[in-house]
Amino acid sequence: MHELTRPVIVAPMAGGPSTPALVRAAAEAGAMGFLAAGYKTPQAVEGEVRQVRGVPYGLNIFVPVPAPADPRPLEEYRRRLEPEAQRYGVELPPLRLDDDDHFAAKIELAVAYEIPLVSFTFGVPQPDVVRALRAAGSTVLITVTSADEARRALAAGPDALVAQAGTAGGHASTTDPYAYRGTTVATEVLASVRAVTDLPIIAAGGTGSAADVRRLLDAGAVAVQCGTAFLLADEAGTRDAQRTAMLSGASTETVVTRAFTGQPARALRNRFTDAFPDAPVGYPAIHHLTAPIRAAAAAHGDPEALNLWAGTAFTAARPAPVADLLAALSQ
Repeated sequence: MHELTRPVIVAPMAGGPSTPALVRAAAEAGAMGFLAAGYKTPQAVEGEVRQVRGVPYGLNIFVPVPAPADPRPLEEYRRRLEPEAQRYGVELPPLRLDDDDHFAAKIELAVAYEIPLVSFTFGVPQPDVVRALRAAGSTVLITVTSADEARRALAAGPDALVAQAGTAGGHASTTDPYAYRGTTVATEVLASVRAVTDLPIIAAGGTGSAADVRRLLDAGAVAVQCGTAFLLADEAGTRDAQRTAMLSGASTETVVTRAFTGQPARALRNRFTDAFPDAPVGYPAIHHLTAPIRAAAAAHGDPEALNLWAGTAFTAARPAPVADLLAALSQ
């Protein structure tokens, strides 16, 4: 478990922000960085893994979400998205209900490369998956948002848990997206998860200062996972439109939304989140539906139809080398 002795973890941020350069810079500055396997092909993930070998690092993998039993709400949402597609001059793809994000191939890759840390989001992997990773020398983490989810995760035999609060930016790892509201704070989730296990727990959500990090470490976390604080890092692959939106001062709040992907996620409030406050549950089908709209908005530098993932401490984020950002969180 030596990998968990570093007090700050740079969270995996799928969709671009997590880069090999960010991971290497974090490791060299005394933190632990995660590559984000989500949405990438196994070949792309392997290429990134090769770039970070030799430093402490982790890989985050999405657990496949079962296809919805009733696709009708997704079909209706597709019809509601048509005006947005027309606005940006794109066509919506057909519904894609089954997508395991190359889960098995990514597990094989993690085993083959003996990746030091492997974390899971969106669910609990099967115990045989966890055993295979541990046999290869990996420390296995499962992300949870409540004590009940922690109990289910423990049955798989992980080495540690990530206790993710509702204040965290990006996707919630909740397995109950219908009920999730994102109202919890990190100290609360950490305490509830600690109450059901003696395993090491990493706290995540709403951290923007050294005081935030220290508070969670003092509350019993073995490490604190921060993502939003590094979105503007020089080494991050964050889109220009998001960097501009975060630096402009125009964004004043975040919301929990399913509008972009069908899974609750915290993002900067914009026109798109306002337009679809009642988007259905349906990850990753909705992710695929909105992808052309988001790509076109990004190409035009328009933040109003982009998934601007960010946690509640987003106003504390600033542009700088990751080493400087880590120093500020460790004062």
